[in-house]
Amino acid sequence: MADDEWPPGFFDRQDSGDDAEFYVPPRLVTHLDDAAIAAVGALYDELGVPDGRVLDLMSSWVSHLSVQPGGGLVVLGMNDVELQANPMAEQVVVQDLNVDPRLPFGEDSFDAVTCCVSVDYLTRPVAVLREVRRVLRPGGVVVLTFSNRCFPTKAVRGWLATDDDGRVAIVRAYLEQAGFDGVTTALRSDPRGGGDPLYGAWARTG
Repeated sequence: MADDEWPPGFFDRQDSGDDAEFYVPPRLVTHLDDAAIAAVGALYDELGVPDGRVLDLMSSWVSHLSVQPGGGLVVLGMNDVELQANPMAEQVVVQDLNVDPRLPFGEDSFDAVTCCVSVDYLTRPVAVLREVRRVLRPGGVVVLTFSNRCFPTKAVRGWLATDDDGRVAIVRAYLEQAGFDGVTTALRSDPRGGGDPLYGAWARTG
C-alpha cells in the first residue's frame, strides 16, 4: 500500500499550514520524560546503532544516543538552530520531508536510521521509509520510537484517532509497506507509574 492508499483523510492535519513556519521558533526542550529518553538510548545500544554511521531523521538538538556514533551522525530536521546545537552532529541537513520525502544521500550510506517521536507528523511516511531503505547498507537498521505525546495540530488524523496499540500497528504497517521484513515492535518503558510510554519499531535490511 502506498501513502495515497490509506483511508481518505488519514494524513490530514488540523493545521495544514506551512510546516516551515510552525518550526521557526527553536524548541530546545525534550519531548519525553527521563525514563522514556533513557529507553530510547537503551534500545539504540541494544541494536548497535552507535557502532556505525547514523542518520537521525526529524531531529533536533539531541539525538538520544548514549555515545558518539563510530561512523558519524547526520541530523536532518526542520530547524537549523536546533540542529546546529546537536553536539554529536557532524552534518546538518534542513529539509521538510512532507514537502520532499527524498533523502539527499546515496544508496548504502548509513548503518542505522533513527526517528524519535516524530513519525506521527509524516504525511508521506511510506515514501520516506522507502528512501530510508534505499540509503541503508545491507544489514542496516531503522529504528522508530514514539509515545502518546505530540503537537496535535500537526499529527496526522489517523494517528490521533487511535490508541497506543493502534499506533504500534500503524508504524508496523508503514515499515512493512516500505519493504522492510521482520519488523519488531515493543513497549520499551513502563508507563504504569504515570510516565511516558515509549514504543519502538525496528527492522533490518536484507
